[in-house]
Amino acid sequence: MNKASFYSPQAGRMIDAPRQTRARFAIGDVVRHKLHDFRGVVFDIDPVFANSDEWYESIPLEVRPIRDQPFYHLLAENEESSYVAYVSQQNLTEDAEGGPVDHPSLSQMFEDYSDGHYPLRHGLAH
Repeated sequence: MNKASFYSPQAGRMIDAPRQTRARFAIGDVVRHKLHDFRGVVFDIDPVFANSDEWYESIPLEVRPIRDQPFYHLLAENEESSYVAYVSQQNLTEDAEGGPVDHPSLSQMFEDYSDGHYPLRHGLAH
């Protein structure tokens, strides 16, 4: 059997996903959105789209990402604010700017920025 299931609180239902997927980014990586001007730190990864159908359908069809790819939860920032973002792998790239991200929740999950990455706080990894 090549499928697995997990419960997604955002979607409010069970999500079917392949047993193995290949995520391009890891928890603690700093990434940048390809289309919108923000960057962020990966704090969780879904193997496939695992948010609500309403959220997905609110994305304009011409830029709507495919569901069957990793989606990343980010502690994100732009020039005006800090927030949490949910972004498809196809819309992310490595952050060429480098340097730390200024998000108020970073210290709750990660150690200090080091070598282009945020190490996860001890005790938060499984």
